[in-house]
Amino acid sequence: MYVSEGCGAVYVREKGELRRYVSADRNDALQHRLFSRDFSFQLCIDTLPSASHTKRRDHFIFTYNKEGSLRYTVKSLFDISLQFIADHIEHVDSLVGFPEQMADKLFSAAEERHKFTEPHTAPRALHVFCEAYGELVLRSLCLRNRNLLISERLEEIRQFQSLECLDLYGCRLGDNHEVFKYITSEALASLVKLFIGANCLSDAGLQRLTAPVRVMKKGLENLQLLELSENPITEKGLGYLTCFKTLQKLDISGTNVTVNVSLKGFFRKNMRMLLSETPLKEFGHSDCKTDGWAEQVINQWEITASEVPKKDYKPRTNALRFYGREKFVRETLNSCSGTSDTTKKDKIVPIHFYKVDLCGTSSTAEHDTLSSTVAAVQKGKKRRLSTEEDQSSAPLSKRQSLSALSAEDLDLLNSY
Repeated sequence: MYVSEGCGAVYVREKGELRRYVSADRNDALQHRLFSRDFSFQLCIDTLPSASHTKRRDHFIFTYNKEGSLRYTVKSLFDISLQFIADHIEHVDSLVGFPEQMADKLFSAAEERHKFTEPHTAPRALHVFCEAYGELVLRSLCLRNRNLLISERLEEIRQFQSLECLDLYGCRLGDNHEVFKYITSEALASLVKLFIGANCLSDAGLQRLTAPVRVMKKGLENLQLLELSENPITEKGLGYLTCFKTLQKLDISGTNVTVNVSLKGFFRKNMRMLLSETPLKEFGHSDCKTDGWAEQVINQWEITASEVPKKDYKPRTNALRFYGREKFVRETLNSCSGTSDTTKKDKIVPIHFYKVDLCGTSSTAEHDTLSSTVAAVQKGKKRRLSTEEDQSSAPLSKRQSLSALSAEDLDLLNSY
């Protein structure tokens, strides 16, 4: 109940309604109304705040207690700040000087938000991390038989600037693929192992691959292991490999090179390398794998690349079934595809070369038979083979001296 002292009226709420009892002096009471005659109200319960104005729930941790009721706790300021930076990692200027422990958590948070898979954020986000932490992000990259992934993610792959091992076996890239400009750039000066077998690489491709090292002394100057198997290269292309002064092991199996006295003499004289009697285990591709913070990122790229819709070959299959030739065609295709790879691998004879030091001992201690060969060469066979080497390796040395700074090399310099 409310009593107005000015007009003497009494207001009483009964059953949810407000009633007014007028005093004896009605004229004075009519002059003081609580609400005007045309007053109305409406309860607005249908208008809720939009989703853009709702409060974020990722700042809270929701858990259940023993009684089964839902409880929440607020995240720490560090976690909230880390999430904010991960959401805008493509706008970060630099992470140089940022602690590695925090950077690892920041990389995982950005990975959960798919910052490394989205095409408009992945290159910049990877560049920020690779610039500051280098080999911690990725030190080894294995892309065997993944030519489609290389073509789709070439811009992202270029951001890895501290790789020590790169495996591109079986990608069939050819001589003029753009990935070779990335391999020969200063970004991969730290590369130690390179596997580029079965890539349709010819002598012209080897010339382009070695041009920065031969002419500008930049690029793959620290390379120690090179795999060139199953490429159509000849003895002429091998002359470009003399620029790799730190090369320790070489694989030229399945190429157009024939092993003879002149080939052995060329490697022994110009590169101090000997032919291995047993296959080297380093070329078995067992140790090469993707290693680093971005390991799961590479796997995610492969998953997204495999999700591309494939062509529907059902009409072709129906046609073969209609004419009764499906069984014949399937058996023919399976026999060609299944036996071609196996027979090709079985016929390939391993041709592995390894480097020896000045004392004549092998760089790989596990090959005792190879060290005995070096000792035999030192004792008496060196003089007998030297005459054959001078006659057989003379054309190779002349080609090398003539191709050191040829017109083709100068044209290649303009492309870099």
